[in-house]
Amino acid sequence: MSSEIDGVVEEAAHEASEALDGDTRLDFFKKAGIAGGGLIGGGALLSALTPAAAMAAGKGRPPAKFGKGDVGILNYALTLEYLEAAFYNEATANNKRKTFLKGAQEQAFLKRVTTDENAHVAFLKKALGGKAVKAPKVDFGNTTSDKAAFLKTAVALENTGVAAYAGQALNIANPAYVAAALSIHSVEARHASVAGLLLKPTPASQAPNGAFDKPLTAAQVLKAVENTGFLQ
Repeated sequence: MSSEIDGVVEEAAHEASEALDGDTRLDFFKKAGIAGGGLIGGGALLSALTPAAAMAAGKGRPPAKFGKGDVGILNYALTLEYLEAAFYNEATANNKRKTFLKGAQEQAFLKRVTTDENAHVAFLKKALGGKAVKAPKVDFGNTTSDKAAFLKTAVALENTGVAAYAGQALNIANPAYVAAALSIHSVEARHASVAGLLLKPTPASQAPNGAFDKPLTAAQVLKAVENTGFLQ
């Protein structure tokens, strides 16, 4: 990871870490007047921008095993980022040993997405500190060494990531985390679009759900991840 990326991760994680050690989520909303409807916060703004996500506000949170409140949501996100980073790291290593992605666009995608997913992991781990969950053991089979399998898996992982962040954005209490989630969400969406076009250059490949993405609950996302068979 470049020093520039390290610097961004360092700054963002520091801000998020400070937020974790500060007020509770309820205290924050009470002080801001949001709990009583006094102010329009990040969640209200997001609901105006994404009609589908608005309907999921306050619902579909991660299981208690991930932690309470924002910690649980960050650990849930970290688990997904662990999976993505491990997938691309393995694909990168395999591609160096024996190139299976030969096109310039495919090579550029792999390089970019590998850097980004590792940056996401680094940010979330630093923000959570000692509360961060451990990376799961994985087995990706031939999906990290076969072009067709790799692209299909990349499309599935990235679109699942987009839906996962959309599904939790309105459950996040701390504004710093809302900003971080939106930032990661937009990057995941770019990854998904590029991967979709590399797999099949059609309009539907760019945006499978059309003009508005469909958020998924944590239960739906975790079930989808479990069904991949990647987690050991």
